[in-house]
Amino acid sequence: MAQSVWGYDSDNGPERWHENYPLAKGDKQSPIEINSKDVKHDSSLSSWHASYDPGAAKTILNNGRTCRVVFDDTFDRSVLRGGPLTDAYRLRQLHLHWGSSDDHGSEHVIDGVKYAAELHMVHWNPKHGNFAGALKQPDGVAVVGIFLKVGNTPKPEMKRILEEIENIKTKGKEAPFLHFDPSILFPKSRDYWTYHGSFTTPPCEECITWILLREPIEVSSDQMAKLRSLSKNGENEPVSPLVDNWRPPQPLKGRTVRASFK
Repeated sequence: MAQSVWGYDSDNGPERWHENYPLAKGDKQSPIEINSKDVKHDSSLSSWHASYDPGAAKTILNNGRTCRVVFDDTFDRSVLRGGPLTDAYRLRQLHLHWGSSDDHGSEHVIDGVKYAAELHMVHWNPKHGNFAGALKQPDGVAVVGIFLKVGNTPKPEMKRILEEIENIKTKGKEAPFLHFDPSILFPKSRDYWTYHGSFTTPPCEECITWILLREPIEVSSDQMAKLRSLSKNGENEPVSPLVDNWRPPQPLKGRTVRASFK
């Protein structure tokens, strides 16, 4: 398995990542399955707050593994604070993981339930200098995870991202994506679970405070179909649908999951 070609197929997928990225077998890996009965309610967990500048949105891209929206993070213009965090974290990018059908696709699993997709908003702690520096620190990164479920009353919020998908059908395509406020993607409830974990893609650095929102947002089956119409191959290659780009749950290894709600 060549360094550059990790993916989600049987020959280069999550079961084999550890061959090139030994951290993938670490003690604080993500995602995990959350079982309500093992979760501790922590009354000291405050609510989290995001203040995002819509002008920070820059581009949307298909990198062959996910669809990603990139934000300007050169200064504190879009920040996440509160909740389990002691610092303000800057928004860097958001991306999605999804399945080939509606009954799976999320990375985290809640009491055995898998959602159709999971959205990750990736923030980093500027006290570590830059993003690369943050990756080396246990409190370097904070990710807000939002579940997407298929329903009949889809939220209009995802529309903007999905409209843009026409322009990034194939791997390597990038398009401008301006004036977008990602806070419209948050569900009504601010309830969350939190635990210490890792990136769910190689090299799987264990630097993440996860803030996993309890309430999913709704998307339509048409919207999910759009996501599944992306190709993981380049423009002049055969179309190979970009689907099932999720990592299965990893062992908890003694970590505790805390909940902001009872």
